[in-house]
Amino acid sequence: MGRKSRGPRARTRQKLQQREVVTPNKFLQKFEIGDYVAIDICPSSHNFPHPRFHGRVARVIGRRGRAYVLELDDFGKKKTLIVKPEHLKRIGIER
Repeated sequence: MGRKSRGPRARTRQKLQQREVVTPNKFLQKFEIGDYVAIDICPSSHNFPHPRFHGRVARVIGRRGRAYVLELDDFGKKKTLIVKPEHLKRIGIER
């Protein structure tokens, strides 16, 4: 028997199916510090956040290169993620 895969795409068959055509605008999105975004992983792009964060809401707290630094509450624990804009979707939450 072979060993089970434990790579970054393991157990993501349904979660990372591509449902839309990705346009260049998705890669060029701009967000302001304090904006709330949903993490929506784009499977055609490499270096995505861990699939456990797919669909979660986070707050933009900074920039790092062309990526954004996000803060999210993971069941009572604050976590910081660095995510490229193609994996983010703006949402209109006022908090």
